[in-house]
Amino acid sequence: MASFLDFEKPIAELQGRIDELRETASSPELDIDAEVSRLQAKSDKMLRDTYARLTPWQKTQVARHPERPHLKDYIAALIDDFMPLGGDRAFADDQAIIGGLGTFRGRKVMVIGHEKGDDTASRLRHNFGMGKPEGYRKAIRLMKLADRFGLPVLTLVDTSGAFPGVQAEERGQAEAIARSTEACLEIGVPLIAAIVGEGGSGGAVALATGNVVLMFEHAVYSVISPEGCASILWRTADKAPEAAEAMKVTAQHLKDLRVIDGIVPEPLGGAHRDPAAAIASLGTALESALKDFDGREPTAIRTARRQKFLAIGRA
Repeated sequence: MASFLDFEKPIAELQGRIDELRETASSPELDIDAEVSRLQAKSDKMLRDTYARLTPWQKTQVARHPERPHLKDYIAALIDDFMPLGGDRAFADDQAIIGGLGTFRGRKVMVIGHEKGDDTASRLRHNFGMGKPEGYRKAIRLMKLADRFGLPVLTLVDTSGAFPGVQAEERGQAEAIARSTEACLEIGVPLIAAIVGEGGSGGAVALATGNVVLMFEHAVYSVISPEGCASILWRTADKAPEAAEAMKVTAQHLKDLRVIDGIVPEPLGGAHRDPAAAIASLGTALESALKDFDGREPTAIRTARRQKFLAIGRA
Protein backbone atom coordinates (compact mmCIF):
# COMPACT_ATOMS: atom_id res chain seq x y z
CA MET A 1 0.00 0.00 0.00
CA ALA A 2 1.28 3.47 -0.93
CA SER A 3 2.61 5.65 1.88
CA PHE A 4 1.30 9.22 1.71
CA LEU A 5 2.95 12.33 3.12
CA ASP A 6 1.13 14.86 5.31
CA PHE A 7 0.47 17.33 2.50
CA GLU A 8 -0.93 14.50 0.35
CA LYS A 9 -3.84 13.82 2.72
CA PRO A 10 -6.59 14.90 0.24
CA ILE A 11 -5.04 12.63 -2.40
CA ALA A 12 -4.85 9.78 0.11
CA GLU A 13 -8.53 10.16 1.00
CA LEU A 14 -9.56 10.14 -2.65
CA GLN A 15 -7.37 7.13 -3.39
CA GLY A 16 -8.98 5.36 -0.44
CA ARG A 17 -12.42 5.89 -1.97
CA ILE A 18 -11.15 4.51 -5.30
CA ASP A 19 -9.76 1.42 -3.58
CA GLU A 20 -13.07 0.85 -1.77
CA LEU A 21 -14.97 1.09 -5.04
CA ARG A 22 -12.62 -1.38 -6.72
CA GLU A 23 -13.22 -3.85 -3.91
CA THR A 24 -16.96 -3.39 -4.39
CA ALA A 25 -16.55 -4.09 -8.11
CA SER A 26 -16.11 -7.78 -7.35
CA SER A 27 -19.91 -7.95 -7.22
CA PRO A 28 -21.15 -8.78 -10.78
CA GLU A 29 -24.35 -6.75 -10.49
CA LEU A 30 -22.44 -3.50 -9.94
CA ASP A 31 -20.79 -1.57 -12.76
CA ILE A 32 -18.65 1.18 -11.27
CA ASP A 33 -15.96 1.52 -13.94
CA ALA A 34 -17.16 4.99 -14.96
CA GLU A 35 -17.11 6.26 -11.39
CA VAL A 36 -13.67 4.78 -10.72
CA SER A 37 -12.33 6.37 -13.91
CA ARG A 38 -13.76 9.74 -12.93
CA LEU A 39 -12.28 9.61 -9.43
CA GLN A 40 -8.92 8.38 -10.75
CA ALA A 41 -8.75 11.27 -13.19
CA LYS A 42 -9.55 13.65 -10.34
CA SER A 43 -6.84 12.04 -8.18
CA ASP A 44 -4.27 12.31 -10.99
CA LYS A 45 -5.07 15.99 -11.51
CA MET A 46 -4.85 16.65 -7.77
CA LEU A 47 -1.48 14.90 -7.64
CA ARG A 48 -0.21 16.84 -10.65
CA ASP A 49 -1.36 20.18 -9.24
CA THR A 50 0.11 19.42 -5.80
CA TYR A 51 3.54 18.48 -7.14
CA ALA A 52 3.63 21.46 -9.48
CA ARG A 53 3.68 23.83 -6.49
CA LEU A 54 5.62 22.02 -3.78
CA THR A 55 7.29 24.23 -1.19
CA PRO A 56 10.96 23.60 -0.27
CA TRP A 57 9.83 21.93 2.96
CA GLN A 58 7.45 19.64 1.09
CA LYS A 59 10.26 18.74 -1.32
CA THR A 60 12.38 17.89 1.71
CA GLN A 61 9.68 15.47 2.83
CA VAL A 62 9.54 13.90 -0.64
CA ALA A 63 13.35 13.58 -0.71
CA ARG A 64 13.18 11.67 2.58
CA HIS A 65 10.34 9.36 1.56
CA PRO A 66 11.27 5.85 2.73
CA GLU A 67 10.04 4.27 -0.50
CA ARG A 68 12.35 6.25 -2.79
CA PRO A 69 14.90 4.06 -4.61
CA HIS A 70 18.07 3.37 -2.62
CA LEU A 71 21.66 2.83 -3.75
CA LYS A 72 21.16 -0.94 -3.96
CA ASP A 73 18.22 -0.38 -6.32
CA TYR A 74 20.24 1.87 -8.64
CA ILE A 75 23.12 -0.60 -8.66
CA ALA A 76 20.82 -3.56 -9.37
CA ALA A 77 19.14 -1.76 -12.28
CA LEU A 78 22.01 0.20 -13.82
CA ILE A 79 25.26 -1.60 -13.00
CA ASP A 80 26.13 -4.99 -14.47
CA ASP A 81 28.60 -7.36 -12.78
CA PHE A 82 28.86 -5.17 -9.70
CA MET A 83 31.71 -6.21 -7.40
CA PRO A 84 31.61 -4.48 -3.99
CA LEU A 85 34.93 -3.43 -2.49
CA GLY A 86 35.03 -2.98 1.28
CA GLY A 87 37.18 -1.52 3.99
CA ASP A 88 39.41 1.51 4.43
CA ARG A 89 42.53 -0.59 5.13
CA ALA A 90 42.85 1.14 8.49
CA PHE A 91 39.88 0.56 10.79
CA ALA A 92 36.71 -1.04 9.42
CA ASP A 93 34.22 -1.36 6.59
CA ASP A 94 31.53 1.28 6.91
CA GLN A 95 28.18 0.06 5.59
CA ALA A 96 26.73 3.56 5.19
CA ILE A 97 28.98 4.15 2.17
CA ILE A 98 29.07 1.37 -0.41
CA GLY A 99 31.37 1.19 -3.41
CA GLY A 100 32.64 -1.15 -6.06
CA LEU A 101 33.43 -1.91 -9.68
CA GLY A 102 30.89 -2.59 -12.38
CA THR A 103 29.76 -1.94 -15.93
CA PHE A 104 27.42 0.92 -16.72
CA ARG A 105 25.90 0.65 -20.20
CA GLY A 106 29.02 -0.95 -21.63
CA ARG A 107 31.46 1.25 -19.75
CA LYS A 108 33.62 0.08 -16.82
CA VAL A 109 33.07 2.39 -13.83
CA MET A 110 33.59 2.79 -10.11
CA VAL A 111 30.34 3.36 -8.21
CA ILE A 112 30.26 4.90 -4.72
CA GLY A 113 27.23 6.03 -2.75
CA HIS A 114 25.25 6.25 0.46
CA GLU A 115 22.92 3.43 1.43
CA LYS A 116 20.20 4.29 3.97
CA GLY A 117 18.49 0.90 4.15
CA ASP A 118 14.80 0.19 3.58
CA ASP A 119 13.65 -1.55 6.77
CA THR A 120 14.55 -1.36 10.44
CA ALA A 121 17.29 -3.99 10.33
CA SER A 122 18.98 -2.61 7.19
CA ARG A 123 18.70 0.99 8.38
CA LEU A 124 20.53 0.10 11.55
CA ARG A 125 23.14 -1.89 9.60
CA HIS A 126 23.72 1.01 7.20
CA ASN A 127 23.50 3.62 9.98
CA PHE A 128 20.72 5.45 8.10
CA GLY A 129 23.23 6.43 5.40
CA MET A 130 25.34 8.51 7.78
CA GLY A 131 28.96 7.78 6.91
CA LYS A 132 31.73 7.40 9.46
CA PRO A 133 35.42 8.28 8.89
CA GLU A 134 36.18 4.76 7.65
CA GLY A 135 33.43 5.18 5.05
CA TYR A 136 34.95 8.32 3.61
CA ARG A 137 38.42 6.76 3.73
CA LYS A 138 37.03 3.81 1.81
CA ALA A 139 35.65 6.26 -0.76
CA ILE A 140 39.10 7.87 -1.05
CA ARG A 141 40.69 4.46 -1.62
CA LEU A 142 38.19 3.58 -4.32
CA MET A 143 38.50 6.92 -6.10
CA LYS A 144 42.29 6.55 -6.21
CA LEU A 145 41.89 2.99 -7.50
CA ALA A 146 39.60 4.23 -10.26
CA ASP A 147 42.09 6.96 -11.14
CA ARG A 148 44.91 4.43 -11.37
CA PHE A 149 43.00 2.31 -13.89
CA GLY A 150 41.33 5.18 -15.78
CA LEU A 151 37.77 4.36 -14.70
CA PRO A 152 35.09 7.06 -14.47
CA VAL A 153 33.54 7.49 -11.01
CA LEU A 154 29.77 7.65 -10.41
CA THR A 155 28.64 8.80 -6.96
CA LEU A 156 25.05 8.63 -5.70
CA VAL A 157 24.42 10.87 -2.71
CA ASP A 158 21.61 10.27 -0.24
CA THR A 159 22.47 11.20 3.34
CA SER A 160 21.23 13.53 6.03
CA GLY A 161 24.89 14.12 6.88
CA ALA A 162 27.98 12.39 8.20
CA PHE A 163 27.59 10.48 11.47
CA PRO A 164 27.93 12.99 14.39
CA GLY A 165 28.89 10.49 17.12
CA VAL A 166 31.77 10.93 19.54
CA GLN A 167 33.59 7.89 18.19
CA ALA A 168 33.48 9.28 14.65
CA GLU A 169 34.95 12.56 15.86
CA GLU A 170 37.67 10.68 17.73
CA ARG A 171 38.61 8.85 14.53
CA GLY A 172 38.88 12.09 12.54
CA GLN A 173 35.52 12.67 10.90
CA ALA A 174 36.27 16.22 9.70
CA GLU A 175 39.68 15.23 8.32
CA ALA A 176 38.23 12.21 6.50
CA ILE A 177 35.53 14.34 4.88
CA ALA A 178 38.08 16.97 3.84
CA ARG A 179 40.38 14.31 2.39
CA SER A 180 37.50 12.75 0.47
CA THR A 181 36.58 16.13 -1.00
CA GLU A 182 40.24 16.62 -1.91
CA ALA A 183 40.31 13.21 -3.61
CA CYS A 184 37.28 14.18 -5.69
CA LEU A 185 39.19 17.22 -6.91
CA GLU A 186 42.49 15.42 -7.49
CA ILE A 187 41.53 12.42 -9.62
CA GLY A 188 42.08 12.67 -13.35
CA VAL A 189 39.02 10.70 -14.41
CA PRO A 190 35.47 12.05 -14.79
CA LEU A 191 33.43 12.14 -11.59
CA ILE A 192 29.68 12.40 -12.11
CA ALA A 193 27.70 12.96 -8.91
CA ALA A 194 23.94 12.65 -8.45
CA ILE A 195 21.92 13.85 -5.47
CA VAL A 196 19.17 11.23 -5.44
CA GLY A 197 17.48 12.06 -2.12
CA GLU A 198 19.00 14.13 0.64
CA GLY A 199 22.34 15.84 0.17
CA GLY A 200 23.25 16.84 3.68
CA SER A 201 26.29 18.85 4.79
CA GLY A 202 29.92 17.80 4.28
CA GLY A 203 28.80 14.19 4.29
CA ALA A 204 27.30 14.85 0.86
CA VAL A 205 29.98 17.21 -0.48
CA ALA A 206 32.64 14.58 0.24
CA LEU A 207 31.19 12.46 -2.59
CA ALA A 208 29.55 15.18 -4.70
CA THR A 209 32.52 17.33 -5.70
CA GLY A 210 32.25 16.19 -9.29
CA ASN A 211 32.77 17.43 -12.84
CA VAL A 212 29.00 17.26 -13.21
CA VAL A 213 26.55 17.40 -10.32
CA LEU A 214 23.05 16.18 -11.15
CA MET A 215 20.06 16.34 -8.85
CA PHE A 216 16.66 14.72 -8.88
CA GLU A 217 13.73 17.07 -9.31
CA HIS A 218 12.49 16.57 -5.76
CA ALA A 219 15.83 16.03 -4.01
CA VAL A 220 17.35 18.55 -1.58
CA TYR A 221 20.95 19.66 -1.01
CA SER A 222 22.08 21.89 1.83
CA VAL A 223 24.77 22.61 4.41
CA ILE A 224 22.45 21.65 7.27
CA SER A 225 18.97 20.18 7.60
CA PRO A 226 16.06 22.63 7.77
CA GLU A 227 15.34 21.41 11.31
CA GLY A 228 18.95 21.98 12.35
CA CYS A 229 18.97 25.46 10.84
CA ALA A 230 15.68 26.34 12.54
CA SER A 231 16.98 25.07 15.88
CA ILE A 232 19.99 27.37 15.60
CA LEU A 233 18.19 30.48 14.35
CA TRP A 234 14.85 30.23 16.16
CA ARG A 235 15.64 27.64 18.85
CA THR A 236 12.80 25.45 17.62
CA ALA A 237 12.55 22.86 14.86
CA ASP A 238 8.96 24.01 14.26
CA LYS A 239 10.38 26.72 11.99
CA ALA A 240 11.85 24.14 9.59
CA PRO A 241 9.51 25.15 6.70
CA GLU A 242 10.73 28.77 6.94
CA ALA A 243 14.33 27.59 7.13
CA ALA A 244 13.95 25.38 4.05
CA GLU A 245 12.59 28.35 2.10
CA ALA A 246 15.44 30.64 3.16
CA MET A 247 18.18 28.06 2.56
CA LYS A 248 17.33 27.46 -1.12
CA VAL A 249 17.59 23.68 -0.77
CA THR A 250 15.73 22.62 -3.91
CA ALA A 251 17.15 21.53 -7.25
CA GLN A 252 15.50 24.48 -8.96
CA HIS A 253 17.11 27.01 -6.60
CA LEU A 254 20.52 25.33 -6.79
CA LYS A 255 20.47 25.19 -10.58
CA ASP A 256 19.83 28.95 -10.67
CA LEU A 257 22.74 29.44 -8.24
CA ARG A 258 24.98 27.20 -10.41
CA VAL A 259 25.67 24.86 -7.51
CA ILE A 260 24.41 21.93 -9.62
CA ASP A 261 24.57 21.36 -13.36
CA GLY A 262 21.38 19.53 -14.20
CA ILE A 263 17.97 18.47 -12.89
CA VAL A 264 16.80 14.91 -13.50
CA PRO A 265 13.00 14.69 -13.87
CA GLU A 266 11.05 12.35 -11.59
CA PRO A 267 7.81 10.48 -12.31
CA LEU A 268 4.61 12.30 -11.35
CA GLY A 269 4.34 12.24 -7.58
CA GLY A 270 8.02 11.56 -6.93
CA ALA A 271 10.52 8.77 -7.50
CA HIS A 272 8.85 6.59 -4.86
CA ARG A 273 5.70 6.23 -6.99
CA ASP A 274 7.56 4.71 -9.94
CA PRO A 275 11.10 3.70 -8.91
CA ALA A 276 11.85 1.95 -12.22
CA ALA A 277 11.08 5.10 -14.23
CA ALA A 278 13.13 7.26 -11.87
CA ILE A 279 16.12 4.93 -12.10
CA ALA A 280 15.90 4.86 -15.89
CA SER A 281 15.74 8.66 -15.98
CA LEU A 282 18.87 8.92 -13.85
CA GLY A 283 20.66 6.35 -15.99
CA THR A 284 20.03 8.40 -19.12
CA ALA A 285 21.34 11.55 -17.43
CA LEU A 286 24.47 9.80 -16.16
CA GLU A 287 25.20 8.31 -19.57
CA SER A 288 24.85 11.70 -21.26
CA ALA A 289 27.12 13.37 -18.71
CA LEU A 290 29.82 10.72 -19.10
CA LYS A 291 29.86 11.00 -22.90
CA ASP A 292 30.89 14.65 -22.64
CA PHE A 293 34.26 13.55 -21.23
CA ASP A 294 35.15 10.94 -23.83
CA GLY A 295 38.64 11.56 -25.17
CA ARG A 296 39.53 14.31 -22.69
CA GLU A 297 42.92 14.24 -20.98
CA PRO A 298 43.22 13.81 -17.19
CA THR A 299 44.70 17.28 -16.76
CA ALA A 300 41.79 18.87 -18.63
CA ILE A 301 39.26 16.88 -16.59
CA ARG A 302 40.91 17.86 -13.32
CA THR A 303 41.20 21.52 -14.29
CA ALA A 304 37.58 21.73 -15.46
CA ARG A 305 36.39 20.30 -12.14
CA ARG A 306 38.38 22.78 -10.10
CA GLN A 307 37.27 25.72 -12.21
CA LYS A 308 33.65 24.65 -11.87
CA PHE A 309 33.77 24.93 -8.10
CA LEU A 310 35.82 28.11 -8.08
CA ALA A 311 33.16 29.72 -10.27
CA ILE A 312 30.31 29.05 -7.83
CA GLY A 313 29.07 32.29 -6.33
CA ARG A 314 30.76 34.53 -8.87
CA ALA A 315 28.70 36.90 -10.96
